[in-house]
Amino acid sequence: MKPLSDKGRARLRSAAWWVGMIAMLLVLRAWQTRNAVSGEAPSVSGRTLSGETVDLRSFRGGAVAVHFWATWCGVCAAERGNVETVAGGGRVLTIASASGSRRDVARYVRQHGMLAPVLVDEGGALARAYGVTSYPTTFYLDGDGKIRFVEIGYTTTLGIYARLGLARLGL
Repeated sequence: MKPLSDKGRARLRSAAWWVGMIAMLLVLRAWQTRNAVSGEAPSVSGRTLSGETVDLRSFRGGAVAVHFWATWCGVCAAERGNVETVAGGGRVLTIASASGSRRDVARYVRQHGMLAPVLVDEGGALARAYGVTSYPTTFYLDGDGKIRFVEIGYTTTLGIYARLGLARLGL
């Protein structure tokens, strides 16, 4: 067998580096989502800040994103426009958790001109039911209410649309 050239060794090192980086990202992702629930999504119902009664079961038949965020979270603030864009299509339910009282969250929502439906999880029961330990955390559900994806951290508008599309397909 012929020894590798310098160019061949460089390609092999590059490939090994990429494999190592991908493996590290997969391990990090598994660690981040270790507490998140899977399978059937826990029940969510309540009255939004705008006064609408919302029940997660009403989203059945189509994909939906259940987005947990907090008023004090910088990443949530950076992602807010992306979530608002997708929420305009009615397939996002946002849940303000670890953010104080309903009045505190309502003030924050008014100050930032948020339009997405917002449930307030004052006591953190919904966050605990979903295994949320950091913000933002978004669960993507298929039309049967099964969790297909969990994302922790910043997600682009395209990323949200893509995951909703894949969840709609049951992937």
